[in-house]
Amino acid sequence: MTNVNITNLRKNLFDYINQAIEYNDVINVNTREGNAVIISEEEYNSMMETLYLTSIPGVKERLEEGLNAKPEDCEEFEW
Repeated sequence: MTNVNITNLRKNLFDYINQAIEYNDVINVNTREGNAVIISEEEYNSMMETLYLTSIPGVKERLEEGLNAKPEDCEEFEW
């Protein structure tokens, strides 16, 4: 995560946006009114998908079950 104040963000906006896009960096912008966060669209979409999937009853448990499964307990699947 990169921290920057609003003045420096204004001076180098393109560079900070590029940093968020190219390196998936999270830019924390500090202002007198509070803070804001800049993330890439890809990161935002990923977060929204995760929130959606974990909101479906039972999906979180199934994902955890899959993560904890041993390879020998899995069945081969062909498309």
